[in-house]
Amino acid sequence: MRVTRIGTHAISKSSKTSLWNRLSTHRGTLSGSRPGGGNHRASVFRKIVGGSIIMHNNLFNDFPKWGIGDSAPSKIKDKEYELEKSVSNYIRKLPFLWIEIDDEPDKFSDRKVIERNSIALLSNFNKTAIDPRSSEWLGKYSQKVKIKNSGLWNSDHIDEVYDPSFLDLLAKYIDDM
Repeated sequence: MRVTRIGTHAISKSSKTSLWNRLSTHRGTLSGSRPGGGNHRASVFRKIVGGSIIMHNNLFNDFPKWGIGDSAPSKIKDKEYELEKSVSNYIRKLPFLWIEIDDEPDKFSDRKVIERNSIALLSNFNKTAIDPRSSEWLGKYSQKVKIKNSGLWNSDHIDEVYDPSFLDLLAKYIDDM
């Protein structure tokens, strides 16, 4: 098992998003008009996973509007429904772990410090990979070089140098749980 995605929520002062709201957006819908689907226009993670599925299966002609815009008419969403279900199925199979960090939303919050440094630490981008991803990892089909080469479903912070002091902060929150 490997870490392949690191994320947080509510890092701007005005944000009211909860972790569980964010995770449900990534997970996709459970009911409604397109059960089992989702909305990749509301989740960069879904968009990138879907793009990798498109690349892996050579589905460019089937989904020409994938990832374009912040919204789409129902006709396009209907055409994308099967791919949205595939994205949901992929993401739902990923195990996840969370660390409770109940601080105020801010770009300098402990949540953001831990997210940024964890990504920088675990990224293989422009490094000799200590623990490279398997050849089956879907991210290897991403059109985003940063994702393909970092081994993470992240593109921010993958080329940064981590500050080792964040490990003490991370340990504090783990111990508090």
